[in-house]
Amino acid sequence: MTNRVLVTGATGKVGRTFIERFLAEPARQGWIVRALTHQRDYPAHPRVESVKGTIADRVLVQRAMVGVTHVVHLATCKETPEDVMDVTVKGLFWLLEECRALAGFQRFVLIGGDAALGHFVYPHPVPVTETQKHTAYEGCYALSKVLEEVMLEQYYVQYRLDGCCLRAPWIMEKDDFRYTQTFGDDVFGGPRWRDLVGAAQADAYAKTGTVPVMLDPDGKPVQRNFVHVDDLVEAMLIALDHPKARQQTFNICMDEPVDYRQVAAHLKRTRGLPSVDVPTPFRSTWLDNTKAKFLLGWRPKVDLAALIDRAWGFQRDEPRKVYYPG
Repeated sequence: MTNRVLVTGATGKVGRTFIERFLAEPARQGWIVRALTHQRDYPAHPRVESVKGTIADRVLVQRAMVGVTHVVHLATCKETPEDVMDVTVKGLFWLLEECRALAGFQRFVLIGGDAALGHFVYPHPVPVTETQKHTAYEGCYALSKVLEEVMLEQYYVQYRLDGCCLRAPWIMEKDDFRYTQTFGDDVFGGPRWRDLVGAAQADAYAKTGTVPVMLDPDGKPVQRNFVHVDDLVEAMLIALDHPKARQQTFNICMDEPVDYRQVAAHLKRTRGLPSVDVPTPFRSTWLDNTKAKFLLGWRPKVDLAALIDRAWGFQRDEPRKVYYPG
């Protein structure tokens, strides 16, 4: 039987990187990728089969799952209440229903998120491990990440499904991190710094390349978790068929969270950029990735300096385009 991996959200930053790396691996040369996309087309490739549509459509999911041995589930929604339950609950349900009934199916890999644990919204006085209970913050996105994890876990119980969840924090590529740190309207994700300091002051900071230092309610620099897409994809490739990944959840993140004070110090030292403290209601969180290191032998390679230097050193050949808010 030919191994065939279905990748949902195949044209996103993680999906594209995963498929490129997967197709290049010598050990995967006999595998087929089926790319499930919603709005954009996946480029033609002799080992890539394309399916276009929404996973909320059961008939489409049934068609996409024919002959599939593995699933890498990336498709998600942000704060879009009109779509989030259709995609993250109904869509996941249709996928899991097909997986459990499919002869020869081997593993389901869910890419989860630290939003399910409240990431930097709630206080976390100790490192966050995979045993911490779910604590979604306000809004539909964090709730959807909780529901995804719980649904997958129940399929382990009900049907002994072979799956795993790779729980990632904010995923960075190219110049993403640089744009998380701008006072301009082109800021990527949150917080939106200009809303915290006012438009006039933000414009002045933007002109000088000033870097915001996020402070918690106690005036201490926030530590926030990130992962570079290259490190996440490496974990995905390992987890796809690693025996110790069966029915496990793993935190996949940098060894240490990003300390905003250290970011400012690095950019001052290497690029001469000024910084300014910005009080916020956000809190520090330290995701513990020990379990993934111990069971999977995975190690993140992109540390704080590399994350910063890659982002500020990246040169674009085309205008930056963001397909989702974060």
